[in-house]
Amino acid sequence: MKSRKPPAICPVCSEEVPPNALACPECGADYNSGWREDSYDGVGLPEDFDYEEFTRREFGSRSRPTGIGTGWWVTAMILVVVLLYLVFKLAF
Repeated sequence: MKSRKPPAICPVCSEEVPPNALACPECGADYNSGWREDSYDGVGLPEDFDYEEFTRREFGSRSRPTGIGTGWWVTAMILVVVLLYLVFKLAF
């Protein structure tokens, strides 16, 4: 079987590949997984893929959750006060 020469730069992760390597030492790509003649982007997304539009469609218009509700803040503050009371009562 004829051995294939690896590329100088890995087309998957853009790291340097040693001259006689069987696979990229950084990402593990080899001839079967990434050293092909055609381009390889690693995930197979279309060139015109819009990540912002995708996240808006999948997760709604909010970019992140609004936070903790008022009831949880009140509960947390009551617990903090009770714990401080117990600590000071047992310490003194």
